[in-house]
Amino acid sequence: MSYLKNLLNLRSDEEERAKVIENVSKNISFKGANIWILACAILIASIGLNVNSTAVIIGAMLISPLMGPIVGAGYSLATYDFKLLKKSAKNLLIATIVSLSVATLYFYLSPFKDAQSELLARTSPTIYDVLIAFFGGIVGAISMTRKEKGNPIPGVAIATALMPPLCTAGFGLATFNMKFFVGALYLYSINCFFIGIATFLIIKYLKYKPVVTDNKAFDKKLRYSITLMILIMTIPSFYLAYNLLNEKKFTQNVDKFLNTEFYNRGYTIIYKKINYKRNDKTIELAFLSRQFDSIEISQLNSKLNDFGLDNTHLVIKQNTSDLKSEILSEINKRSTNISEKDLQINLLSNELKKYKFDNDEIKKEIEILFPEIEEISMGKINTYHANDSIIQSTLVLYKSHTKIDELKFETWLQAKIKNTSLKIVKEQS
Repeated sequence: MSYLKNLLNLRSDEEERAKVIENVSKNISFKGANIWILACAILIASIGLNVNSTAVIIGAMLISPLMGPIVGAGYSLATYDFKLLKKSAKNLLIATIVSLSVATLYFYLSPFKDAQSELLARTSPTIYDVLIAFFGGIVGAISMTRKEKGNPIPGVAIATALMPPLCTAGFGLATFNMKFFVGALYLYSINCFFIGIATFLIIKYLKYKPVVTDNKAFDKKLRYSITLMILIMTIPSFYLAYNLLNEKKFTQNVDKFLNTEFYNRGYTIIYKKINYKRNDKTIELAFLSRQFDSIEISQLNSKLNDFGLDNTHLVIKQNTSDLKSEILSEINKRSTNISEKDLQINLLSNELKKYKFDNDEIKKEIEILFPEIEEISMGKINTYHANDSIIQSTLVLYKSHTKIDELKFETWLQAKIKNTSLKIVKEQS
């Protein structure tokens, strides 16, 4: 037990606390050189997002001084240093405004306004972003209190990724895309908050002495105020983390459902949209060729509970015109270069494939086995029933001047194309 305690001891190789406080205070300030470094780092990160270069984005994160005021806020909360907290909050606000301004100006002037994958990845937070920010913040706080800082600090700057969400928010402002702006700013706020909370916990664990003044009543009031502030910020953060975890579980359950019911059966999904809301969860799908009747859709909806998808509704889109407009809308959101004309051609081509039957091998075998047949046409037809069910059959039209063994021809053809719904019609001369 003593060995384990010694192994996990954070107090060995600890920096003098006066120096830690000095370093924290020094890194908080945003003026002069720090502002220039921040502006250049934001510009580099924006270019990286614009050209979809991960290496450039990582380089920008390495030179960014954004961590300073966030760590300062966590430290000041842990030590009840209201003066330092005010300074940290003020400088974080300045850094955020400068970053947003530079990123917005760059994307406004840039001729390339397509949303690349690196940029899209920063438009909405996940549970992983919370975990990365929290544990990255712990590493940063531990490193800050060591004599030898070592390699963790650059790694923390990359892992916690504070700059890309700010640049993405600037992109949202420059292109008037409020969804990008709000989502990216939300992700940035989450990162800041959980880095601050991680710093707070490490400083508390190391038992740094709280700031005291000669006014005991003021000190007591200050401690109560900061404790209340911590609770107000922490409780919603756990609620947020819980919601993000539930959303991730929902997405995983949807993937299991789709794999079991569709992908493993060879069905091709050409459109998928998942809406996760607390009381209104929907899965919208469209298929390349498979048609579902109302009974099948009802059965699929009843299976959702088996995959942990409670309060979820499955919608299968089978109307071609509605589907086309949905796909076009999704394409416009993602700023791809596929035109409406290309999409229409693709939809018509897929529609045509439903009724087309191409098998040159069967046609050659018919010529050998049934030489009496002079001409043959093959295709697929849909039969619609009163209960909205659809049965697809293979239609064969043949022309022959001499009589053939129709039963033999039908039996052979059924076995060959593996379709019992076969209709053979002799064309009259």
